[in-house]
Amino acid sequence: MRVTFPHMGNLWLGLKTALQELGHEVIVPPKPSKRTLTLGSQRSPEFACLPLKINLGCFLEALEAGADTIIMAGGVGPCRFGYYGAVQKRILEDLGYNVRFIIFDPPQGRWREFLNDLRRVGNGKPLYKIFSALLFGIRKLEIMDYLEKIGHKIKAREVNKGETTHILEKTLHKLDDASSYREIRRIRKEALEELLSVQRKKIDPLRVAITGEIFVVLEPFVNMDVENELGKMDVEVERALYITDWVKEHLIPSIQGIRKHHLLEKMSKPYLGHFVGGDGQLSVASAVIYAKRKFHGMVHLMPFTCMPEIIAQSILPRVSKDLSFPVLTLVFDEHTGKAGVLTRLEAFVDLLQRRRVVEVH
Repeated sequence: MRVTFPHMGNLWLGLKTALQELGHEVIVPPKPSKRTLTLGSQRSPEFACLPLKINLGCFLEALEAGADTIIMAGGVGPCRFGYYGAVQKRILEDLGYNVRFIIFDPPQGRWREFLNDLRRVGNGKPLYKIFSALLFGIRKLEIMDYLEKIGHKIKAREVNKGETTHILEKTLHKLDDASSYREIRRIRKEALEELLSVQRKKIDPLRVAITGEIFVVLEPFVNMDVENELGKMDVEVERALYITDWVKEHLIPSIQGIRKHHLLEKMSKPYLGHFVGGDGQLSVASAVIYAKRKFHGMVHLMPFTCMPEIIAQSILPRVSKDLSFPVLTLVFDEHTGKAGVLTRLEAFVDLLQRRRVVEVH
């Protein structure tokens, strides 16, 4: 099989590693670009949400490069993500592509079906080798998540803007080439040393959380690189979710995932008493969590027409008012321009700075 998958932030690093360990030829889709968006938008239903359009564009570019199998996650509950695979498969078939889809739905007790899907990508290898390959890929992603969390603190203070981003990008490609746990531990150590040696200003930056729909939060092309733009404004960012969080909560049972799920339920309950699909509950809970942690504000990212995030968007003003916690919602579709996003971010940061001055006095 010549395998490909959706491009979402650093997800490609873990998937490429695991699939190569299993002996597959991997076609990594190019980073999303204007061409990706154009290809996907032209062939998608008009009111489909932006992630579907970007994913479809990624698949078309990967198929052009010779891919014949697409692997992607599925979904359950009141979110259209669960239909992505079927819709995209039909669109590609109508365009004349004969492509195999392997969709991993969250197990939710249906472990036999999940293990059967794993065997389909296992290339004839036993389950323990399949899990070993997956864990190696996940470990690389965990290291990148860890380094990015540190990088967010440094970006707000760095003297030479862009230095931290350069270190992280260099580390990402080193991890891609790494073939052993020993090697990735060395890369982690070297990257951490580099990050901690970055020259920093002695300032007390604003602290802003970022939350919302996972694809828009994790993919810089889609969210207009909001994390780095805030860093350039000397704002310390903390993201509410990372790709390894999603894996541990939905695909691989873990104590960490269970605890996070219970925390989100508890924090969102006064405003949202049940699961609404996607990351809607996370978005509401995040506002409560970060307000209690004395963050200065939160940026909520969502794709246009996303049903769970529309629910969250309608609730967040009440949370904001009750907790005196500023929240900025940014909605993205194929027509969103970076200039407009930057203008709103700059105005939001200016608001937070003025609030802090008033609170101090």
